Amino acid sequence: MRFSTLATDYDGTIAHHGTVDAATVDALQRLKESGRKVLLVTGREIPDLLNVFPEPLIFDRVVAENGAVLYYPESKRSRALAEAPPREFSELLRARGVNTLSVGQVIVATVDPYETEVRLAIKELKLGLEIILNKGSIMVLPPNVTKASGLATALEELRIAPANVVGIGDAENDHALLKICGYGVAVANALPELKKTAHWTTPSGHGQGVRELIEKLLTDSILPESGSSLAASREGATV
Repeated sequence: MRFSTLATDYDGTIAHHGTVDAATVDALQRLKESGRKVLLVTGREIPDLLNVFPEPLIFDRVVAENGAVLYYPESKRSRALAEAPPREFSELLRARGVNTLSVGQVIVATVDPYETEVRLAIKELKLGLEIILNKGSIMVLPPNVTKASGLATALEELRIAPANVVGIGDAENDHALLKICGYGVAVANALPELKKTAHWTTPSGHGQGVRELIEKLLTDSILPESGSSLAASREGATV
């Protein structure tokens, strides 16, 4: 089938060390000019993203904070898709010595060495929060907030069925992204577990791998089928 939409992760996928090279920007632009939709699905907060990637208009929507925030590049507005943790949570973490801490509209994020402190704070404050791991980072979010839930909201607004979407990523939190899409791709530098559940792993990593996928989409090439566990999971994913 002809896929109408690309949903891509940022770090480790289109970006390498936080930067997207010019060739990948050009490929994304060509894909958009072909009439397809291009969505970014990232764990980053919007101000941080715009600081490293000043060309958000390439994207029709940006799902940020690992599914908790939806950003509209044309109007430069955003809206939270979940309720933020109480201020007491981040205050308690700082009081317990969690010095590497980022607080977004919804997400609270830190790094691996502080996992114990995060779990203890959640328990002490009796909060219904979930921890999502991402290559050394720890993201704390309300229950059931994932890249899949944020993408589902964006697709509903754009009236796009998940079956028409190709998703591509590299890390633990991209399992949810690939699971909701009609076709899941892992870049060559992705974690082994993500490669196991993807339909296809690109020959190259990072932006070059994304470009390899985009060329297949632009030429309407038949995408490889490696046989994964995604198909059964997708049957229950609707928008």
